Amino acid sequence: MLNVAILISGGGSNMQRLLEDMALPHPGRARLVLSNRPEAGGLAKAQAMGVATEVLDHRSFGNDRAQFETKLHKILMAYEIDVICLAGFMRILGAGFVSAWHGRMINIHPSLLPKYQGLHTHRRALEAGDWLAGCSVHEVVPQLDAGPILGYSEVPILPGDTAQDLADRVLVQEHLLYPKILRAFLTRFEPPS
Repeated sequence: MLNVAILISGGGSNMQRLLEDMALPHPGRARLVLSNRPEAGGLAKAQAMGVATEVLDHRSFGNDRAQFETKLHKILMAYEIDVICLAGFMRILGAGFVSAWHGRMINIHPSLLPKYQGLHTHRRALEAGDWLAGCSVHEVVPQLDAGPILGYSEVPILPGDTAQDLADRVLVQEHLLYPKILRAFLTRFEPPS
């Protein structure tokens, strides 16, 4: 069974869906939920579900991203993590860290990649006059939101939609897509050589 770490920064709704799915027969087990924010609401949810939690507050490292990522790597290794799921982890990880976890880290993003990498995806889709939005799960590579896409789910943009309306509908699809993709990813997982 593969050990999974879920990295969060906020309320952890995608994390919760992953944990619920891993409570069923599954190729992975949730070994750790880690947040870079001590106030992240997802930490209490994970603890209530019996999953170990850690906090690594990025603010205590100032601008020293390398030191933060070295400590993050050490924590993950201490828990014998095989695969990392980013679930609303609002930190850009450096190339060195990402390369060390190549082929073992996935992320969910609230757009149909390669469109709208980065932030404010729903507002950008509305401003562009798109008629379709959605979410994507992808492998993490050093370039932001540019890794191989493992799956996506489309959501129509309706007349009169606000960015929040669209975000709410996309989130429903994220909760369905991410557990399905993680399950498939772990089923065919082979550690990089």
